[in-house]
Amino acid sequence: MVSPVVRRGTRWRPRLSTIVVAAAALLAVAVVILVSGRPATATPLDPDNPRPEGARAVARVLDAEGVDVHVVRGADAFDAETLGPGDTVVVTSTYFLGRSTADRLVTHLAGADLVLVGPEPGVVEALGLTAPSSSVSLDGERAAACDDPLLAGLRIDVDFATEYDVPDGCFAGEHGSLAAYPRPGVILLGAADVLTNNQVLRADNAAVALRLLGQSHRLVWYVPQLEDLRGNDGVSLRTLLPDWILPGLWIAGATVVALLLWRSRRLGPLVTEPLPVTVKAIETARSRGRLYRRSGDRVHAARALRRATRRSLAERLHLPASVDPQVLIRSVARHLDQPPSQVAALLDDDAPAPGTDHDLITLANDLAALEREVRSR
Repeated sequence: MVSPVVRRGTRWRPRLSTIVVAAAALLAVAVVILVSGRPATATPLDPDNPRPEGARAVARVLDAEGVDVHVVRGADAFDAETLGPGDTVVVTSTYFLGRSTADRLVTHLAGADLVLVGPEPGVVEALGLTAPSSSVSLDGERAAACDDPLLAGLRIDVDFATEYDVPDGCFAGEHGSLAAYPRPGVILLGAADVLTNNQVLRADNAAVALRLLGQSHRLVWYVPQLEDLRGNDGVSLRTLLPDWILPGLWIAGATVVALLLWRSRRLGPLVTEPLPVTVKAIETARSRGRLYRRSGDRVHAARALRRATRRSLAERLHLPASVDPQVLIRSVARHLDQPPSQVAALLDDDAPAPGTDHDLITLANDLAALEREVRSR
């Protein structure tokens, strides 16, 4: 008789093996899907990048049209290539070119044609070229408008580009050309997005890309690497920043603006509230006097004394509190039978301010005497 434990183990063992085999098969399928679907690189304008900002479509079409496309990464791999007058070299990720790698690039060309995609001012200078640049945004398609049979009749349509101010070029704008020829055998392509997978089909972008890169039977696609730079190489700020810094700055800026809008709606007009304690008038007057004395602002103190005296005299003479000072001065002069100029020397804010503390005390005593005299009559 077989024990129950043995029977349970016998029934369970085939099920367990089936699950293991199925899990292994699913894992293998997942690995194949991930490996096949994962891009070899995420670098913009890279020939192995299938993402929207990559250039795999252009590289595949060139290869299908019979162009021998050699992708080299890094200065050492580029130096290992044999170049000659019948070859074309296209350089993307030009912001990774420093002075040393730029010198190695120029030295190793050996007569090959050079196409620089979106080079920045520092790279252009490092290559010994003179081509002032300006960043522009295109509102629509731009015609070649040049005599170069390679690009004549074509139109470019990209969102953002760089114009290079050189005498010879195509797709000219206000500040220069999008395809500039600073010297024979060298092309500066400011419309770098014509190579990208998501913009290559706009206007004649595909024709521009294929004609610039497909004129030779052999194309060396050089992708510089950050590791090739030396300590004294001049590099652009972009090479030192991570890829997420620009989106992060936009998000931070939007957050700050939203915070300002949110908090500003909570701010309303100032509201006066009664103090929680009663402060005697004499204490307020003394405190204000100490502040005036500490700051040495005799002009402000004199105006405060004159203002208080004018308010008291207006009340005594049955005049409104907002009475014009000149009207009050004439009324006081008539009441005391004194010249208006004598009264104005005490009550007018435009009268000479006291120059010393002694003069300020004298003014206060004179104002008090004037107030007593008005009350006595």
